[in-house]
Amino acid sequence: MTSLAPRVVVVHRATERDRLLARHGSYAQAAFFLRERGRDPADIDRSHQAVERALAAISAAIPADWRRGRIERADLDRFLFAPGDIVVVAGQDGLVANVAKYLDGQPVIGVDPEPGRNPGVLVRHRAEALAPLLRAAAAERAPVQRRTMVRVRTDDGLELRALNEVFIGHPTHQTARYRLESADGEAERQASSGVLVSTGTGATGWCGSVWRQSRSTVRLPEPDEAALAWFVREAWASPSTGTDRTEGRLAGGAALRLVAESDGLVVFGDGIEADRLTLAWGQAAQVSVDGRRLELVA
Repeated sequence: MTSLAPRVVVVHRATERDRLLARHGSYAQAAFFLRERGRDPADIDRSHQAVERALAAISAAIPADWRRGRIERADLDRFLFAPGDIVVVAGQDGLVANVAKYLDGQPVIGVDPEPGRNPGVLVRHRAEALAPLLRAAAAERAPVQRRTMVRVRTDDGLELRALNEVFIGHPTHQTARYRLESADGEAERQASSGVLVSTGTGATGWCGSVWRQSRSTVRLPEPDEAALAWFVREAWASPSTGTDRTEGRLAGGAALRLVAESDGLVVFGDGIEADRLTLAWGQAAQVSVDGRRLELVA
């Protein structure tokens, strides 16, 4: 019985030029829109061409006898990744985070189509250098960094996971009311603009901003450390709500538990509000280190 050839799934995002054409119907109208707002259409064209060149180079690097797939970010929630897939993400660092929640152990190779424009924390490779990485990943010889993810599980069994962070709060970022139960078993009723729980990967983003602004002394986790940091945003002190428990760390099997005390609180990860869980009054959500990790080819 012949085993199947490896499958490479290329994940990308529609370029800004593609999105403008879809919105305005023609290149001339899109260019007029950009000029009216002080932007040069040539910049959009250069970025689009760089992405197209990278995608072409990625396609050329995949061995002819291997299977292949290609998917846009907007369709990720409808795509089924197979256990043996090799995932190539071509785009910004955030696209790797968008993909991570749909994977379970598949190796991910991040390709930067516009070197110098992206930080390159998660998209570390050039398209032209992809071929040997693909063969190493297929042979399970590629060096891999196992990055920690965060998981939220509601009391009715629904789950959401993320690579950077999860946010729990009101969908309009107005005051959220809930009871927070920290890992040490202590509880406090709070009113705030939401709770942020971050991995070490997310510690350089949204969580890092909150950490700096609050002058926190909590040690932020490393990307591969099985730990999380959590922060309450703008907690409000009142006769019925407190501000004593607004930050901390979760390590090992420790968990943070929130019980909603208002309807319509939401949980979303990595900034994707459309993909979210909703908490009704009295419903609980537990946040902890996820058992899955992102297998990022280093």
